[in-house]
Amino acid sequence: MALALRFRHLPSLLYGSLLAVTRRRPRAPAGCPALLLDGCRPCVHPMLLTRQMATKRAKGKGQSQARVNISAALVEDIINLEEASEDMQAVVEALKEDFSRNLSVRTSTGALDHIMVLTKDGKFPLNQLGQISQKSPQLVIVNMADFPESTAAATKAIRESGMNLNPEVDGTIIRVPIPKVTREHRESLAKLAKQSTNKSKEALRKVRSKNVNQVKKFKNKVSEDTIWLLEKQIQQMADDAAAELDKLLAAKTKELLG
Repeated sequence: MALALRFRHLPSLLYGSLLAVTRRRPRAPAGCPALLLDGCRPCVHPMLLTRQMATKRAKGKGQSQARVNISAALVEDIINLEEASEDMQAVVEALKEDFSRNLSVRTSTGALDHIMVLTKDGKFPLNQLGQISQKSPQLVIVNMADFPESTAAATKAIRESGMNLNPEVDGTIIRVPIPKVTREHRESLAKLAKQSTNKSKEALRKVRSKNVNQVKKFKNKVSEDTIWLLEKQIQQMADDAAAELDKLLAAKTKELLG
């Protein structure tokens, strides 16, 4: 009899537990953040629970969080995600260009072209101030006859270019001996590559912080989940760009060290 009574009340107990769980579910906020996700269904509850589930998964060792893919058009009043992505990719492209121009085992005339020279009239690329030519595989000549007053500034710029160059001045002629390709020289270039990558990562962090701060300005105007999703999207973009920087460094280091 007692056993039958227990089973008789079991459905109501299950119903009460289910009701309690349902009440604890987060409600869809105004401007449903589920709509920010591409291909999202009208039901918001699965999306709202994604944040909690992702947080729990993140605690498990070796498990990664699900990626967020927000439609840029739906949040353009809050932040320009396309512009943020372009700014991050610009950092990657700048490092790639720096590696190509300045970090080569053998220094060529082209590597000196874009060294910036600070003059009294402003900053100018070296190739706009002097005529650069390669006298021999071991010597590059910079003729400053057209702008003799900038000879000292050009010499300083070459020396401080980070290319391990020690220019010598003879009137308006700057002689730039090319370092021998020694193991020490290769390792020095690899260190410069690492330093340049770290500077690029710092620039990337600044871009990320700038965009996160932009999103936070709307914390009183949109839902908490919208803010969270946007911050996660920005962090993903920054992580992807940082991974590209690491790949560039690994490839350049392999090239320099041989």
